[in-house]
Amino acid sequence: MIEIRRATPTDGDVLGEIHAASWEAAYAPFFEAEFASREVRARLTRWHARVTDDTATILLAELDGRPLALSFTGPSPDRPGLAEIRTFFAHPDAWGTGIAGALMTATLRRLHDDGYGGAHLWTLRDTPRSRRFYAKSGFAESGAVRTHDFGDGTPLAQVEYVRGR
Repeated sequence: MIEIRRATPTDGDVLGEIHAASWEAAYAPFFEAEFASREVRARLTRWHARVTDDTATILLAELDGRPLALSFTGPSPDRPGLAEIRTFFAHPDAWGTGIAGALMTATLRRLHDDGYGGAHLWTLRDTPRSRRFYAKSGFAESGAVRTHDFGDGTPLAQVEYVRGR
């Protein structure tokens, strides 16, 4: 059974575990091993501060009582009236279970209820799994591309996806 709830300050560790495991599976191959390992460790602890940010919403999805997916949303910094899905990750153990789809549905419902006219997000250009998921969830590529440097000095291309209500 899938349950979705707003994350609380006591969820910092589990949010970090989900983010670290999914980032390692999806993003680590783009980086040198030492840098990737350091970034995975960094993701384990950053959620304690984020979960107390009252300008953003973090939803946590559980499958049979095990937390396995998270979404982190807030107002778009550059698209008035839209929300930005800043982070959306599912633990690799949950891939293919439907939990990510259920979480996206809940996330979009929450954004609608909060008055947003739609949402946008950025994802790495070279992650076909995430791009298929966002398209399946009703997002379309906007045509915008940017680069993002995760801190190793090697910018990676990101593509933007947008979805209306």
